[in-house]
Amino acid sequence: MAAKTENRNNLTTFFDEEYHSLRSYVQSKIRDTSERDAEDIVQDVALRVFSKADDILPINNIGGFVYSAIRNRIIDIMRGRKERKYSSDDIDRQWQDFAELFYGDADNSYSPEMEQALKNAVTELKPVYRDIIIAIDFEGYSYKEIASRTGISTGTLMSRRHRAMSLLLKNLENIKEFKSM
Repeated sequence: MAAKTENRNNLTTFFDEEYHSLRSYVQSKIRDTSERDAEDIVQDVALRVFSKADDILPINNIGGFVYSAIRNRIIDIMRGRKERKYSSDDIDRQWQDFAELFYGDADNSYSPEMEQALKNAVTELKPVYRDIIIAIDFEGYSYKEIASRTGISTGTLMSRRHRAMSLLLKNLENIKEFKSM
């Protein structure tokens, strides 16, 4: 029983003292997509390690153990990513479909300028928001598929998409108001 408590105490102390270093380590290894958000990866590894802390033998090298777990999680994420290629027509159609989420499809009331503004607004989003929009709305992944590949919960993914859509709507409303002045 003492080993279980010791593992938890050692892990807690390590994560408290080294959290920023762990985030920096993850950021140095990955940079290009939202499914690779450094803080999410560190928190995911922490959750997994703490949930198994009572089931494992005493950990002699906490730092090595945690850094190995993080490195393995990064490798899992990198392996799970697959590239999809789309034709120019498919991408244009997907932008139009995506634009309809904001403007409705009753009379196609959005202009090519607003479609371009939407493209720009998506590009300017933080990577965590941009990537969930691209994965769900353009690449056709389901939340469940993304969650299984990244280890990020479906609730977190849905929340990110909701925040991304809110930011896009706000940005586009600001552009529309600016143009009408």
